Parts: sequence; structure tokens; C-alpha cells
Amino acid sequence: MSSTPAPGLAPYRRAAVIGGGVIGVSWAALFLARGLDVVISDPRPDIEELVRTGLDGIAPALAELGLPTDRLTDRLTDGLSFEPDLATAVAGVDVVQENGPERLDLKQGIWRTVEQAAPAHALLATSTSSIPASAIAEAMDQPERLIVGHPFNPPHLVPLVEVVPGERTAPAVVEQAKAFYAALGKQPQVLRKEIPGFVANRLQAALFRECVHLVSQGVVTEQELDEVVTSSIGLRWAVAGPFRTFHLGGGPGGLPQFIEHLGRGMEAGLWPALGNPSFDDATVALLTEEAREAFGEGEDDVERLAAVRDRAQIALMRALGETPHAA
Repeated sequence: MSSTPAPGLAPYRRAAVIGGGVIGVSWAALFLARGLDVVISDPRPDIEELVRTGLDGIAPALAELGLPTDRLTDRLTDGLSFEPDLATAVAGVDVVQENGPERLDLKQGIWRTVEQAAPAHALLATSTSSIPASAIAEAMDQPERLIVGHPFNPPHLVPLVEVVPGERTAPAVVEQAKAFYAALGKQPQVLRKEIPGFVANRLQAALFRECVHLVSQGVVTEQELDEVVTSSIGLRWAVAGPFRTFHLGGGPGGLPQFIEHLGRGMEAGLWPALGNPSFDDATVALLTEEAREAFGEGEDDVERLAAVRDRAQIALMRALGETPHAA
């Protein structure tokens, strides 16, 4: 028997999740916990076992957030079904969240099928992490229906969803997507223009590039660098982002004073000195060896570290008052 969706989700009784990988399972867990029925479409023959195992692993984190997990932990998983045929899967759903491979041709093919088979009222969202909606929608008859709903991994836990309309996305679809993700307990952020990688991933890529440079140059190890970040800017930016941080760093004069007294020195002395590493064989070998030493290399090590991360993330979200309200 299906449970009643959370307030604000009444129009959404059934969701199609395309792709049952890490992101897809995470979305499915959140949808189920919020009372939606979920159909997962993925051609892999072992997809049901993979998804159910993933849901079992996610359930404790959702329970910590105060969300119901009975629909996840039951081996029958009330409200969850699987349909390899894409057109059949999206027929009769209210929202489609696509999480396919980051290949434009594949996504275009998926969305050609989806728009022909999904109901006219359904919200059509792609979790793509870098491909603009405008490019994907070039193959669609109704490009105004498609929008990017890009989560920050893992979607069931981290609040941000970047909502990125394409050049032809209808304004009503933007508002619909914002309302949908907010009702899920997420923090949707609409971007004002398309840019490859959107915002969060571009920031992450910029910082990670310098991380790779510092480790490859022998300045610090991977573990030491992680400790630097989590004991400094990680804590700082969890409370106030970069601009607010530097605004406060400028004292009474705010950001203009910071730029004048410290920012120009940063521009002249640090920006040109930032690294530009590459994943050549030597760098990859070094990073792999250090990761093995710091984090282990077995599946159990990954699961253990993920559980530690999730507990710490939830504790931080609670401290900041950012945990979602239970349904």
C-alpha cells in the first residue's frame, strides 16, 4: 500500500528514476521516504539487487534525518518497482528524474523517448552534472519541458539542488521544479544562465585541481590536505560562503576593503602561482597509492567511510538547522 506523500508533494504520486546507479538510488530513497511510488528504469539484469542493497545502506541516514524508512527496508519495498522498458516506465508518472551516463547522445535518446511517453503534466528533470539542458533538449519536440535538477552527491542527504533552465525551458517549469525540490526538503538554487559544470561542480573542480597540485608536488599528503580543509575552510564555508567570509574579513569596510588590502595581493601573488596539474601516469599512481594508504581499498572500507561521512554530515546539518522536516 502506498503512503501519503509529504505536504507540497500531493501532485506527485509516482516518480520514474532513470538509471539505478549511486545518484539514482539516492533519489529513489528520498522519493520513497517522502511517500512517492518509484519505478526504476535501468537495463542492467542485476539492477533490482543493486538498488535494494543501496536502499538498505541509505535507510539509516534517512532515519537520522527523521524521515520514515519503512518503505526502504522492507525486502518487498512497498511502492518500488522496476521496468527496463523506458517508455513503459515513464507512462503514468508525475515526475521523471534522469541519471544516465554523462554522454550527450545517450541523454538525447533517453529524452526523445521520455517526452513521447510521459504524461503532459509530468516534470522532466535531468541530474546531469555538466551537460546544459539546451544541448540535451535539441533532440526534443518540446524542449520547453526539460530542466536540469542537479543534486550534490548524495542527493538524499546534501540539501543543494541546482535548478538550471535551458534556453527554451518554460518559466512555469522552473517554478514547478523549485517547488518540487523544496517540498522534498531540498534547497533549490536557480542559476541565472547555463554554464558547463554549473556552479558547485566548477567550484569543486577548481579546489580539487589545486589539491592535486599540492599533493603531486609533495607539499602535503592526501590525508594531510583533507585535514587542512576540514579544520579550516571546510568549517568556515559551512557557516558563511566565500563572499561573506571575505566580506567579514574586510572588517567595517566589508568586501571592498578586503579586496583593496588583501584581495589585490591574492590576485598578484597567489593566482598566478596556482598549479595546473594533469592526471598523467605518475600523478595517478601517486594519488592511488596515497588513497590506498589513507583510506584502504576494499568495499568494506568505502562503506565504513561513507557511514562516517553521513553521520558527520547529519550532525553538521543539525547544528546549522538545515535538516529537512520529517513528513
